[in-house]
Amino acid sequence: MTVVKEESGRDGADDHGGMPGGDDGYVPSARRLDRERYKRARSRRATGIAALSTLVTAVVLYVVVVNAPGWPRTKETFFSAEYAREALPKVLEGLWLNVRLLLVCGAAVLVLGMLIAVARTLRGPVFFPVRALAAAYTDFFRGLPLIINLMIVVLGVPALRLQGVTVDPVLLGGTALTLTYSAYVAEVFRAGIESVHPSQRAAARSLGLTNRQALRHVVLPQAVRRQVPPLLNDLVSLQKDTGLVSIGGAIDAVRAADIIVGRSLNYTPYIVAGLVFVALTIPMTRLTDWVTARMDRRRAQGGTI
Repeated sequence: MTVVKEESGRDGADDHGGMPGGDDGYVPSARRLDRERYKRARSRRATGIAALSTLVTAVVLYVVVVNAPGWPRTKETFFSAEYAREALPKVLEGLWLNVRLLLVCGAAVLVLGMLIAVARTLRGPVFFPVRALAAAYTDFFRGLPLIINLMIVVLGVPALRLQGVTVDPVLLGGTALTLTYSAYVAEVFRAGIESVHPSQRAAARSLGLTNRQALRHVVLPQAVRRQVPPLLNDLVSLQKDTGLVSIGGAIDAVRAADIIVGRSLNYTPYIVAGLVFVALTIPMTRLTDWVTARMDRRRAQGGTI
């Protein structure tokens, strides 16, 4: 009977989170060891199946593409090693402009988007004109295609010949990007603000905080934390769309590739520019996935988000 009780006690400790190998002399039961072996076997099996299916898919795609009738011509036109070596240094040089646009426009978008979101959530009839203007701004720039906005700003502003107004295509293109993306980010911030329960604001007011202080110290911190994943997604999109400033003549990564394509009539530089943007986007995309998963785990555990 003593042996049975010890085994039962060990198994019970295991089910309630006992620590194997701890200072209490705990020894894993046979049931626990069987479960761990089963989990490891399932994990190895799943990994093997995933690797095999990936390999089969890659082989099928390779065979289909390589055996296509037009593959030799396509390879020469889009995947030329000679033009790739020529384009890469110039594309990387132009990419520095895209990175600077991302940093400057990203900061401006976050600030302007937050101001618009706060304006849309102001309470009281006296703020109706402010709310109406903020709503009109978001509706207009969310509906206006970015490429048209860029053409209007980059090509239309210089045509006005206004004194003291820049005609630099980089600055004008950055302005157009900021105007468009601020509308999207404003709606993200507004959704976060409205997701905070009214009791949070009421509790802050009961402690003596003004409406402005409650918004700044209670509502906005919670709203921003909840909206981090969609904000990062918008920044990823902004990172890609910085390449559109090339329509005004700015020499970024896309324009650098376009110059080589126009001279050689070979489209490999476009592939090089696309791969460079992908390589630049992947780290931020993985960061977005990590932040989203982390917040989901905290939400599932009842943590504060």
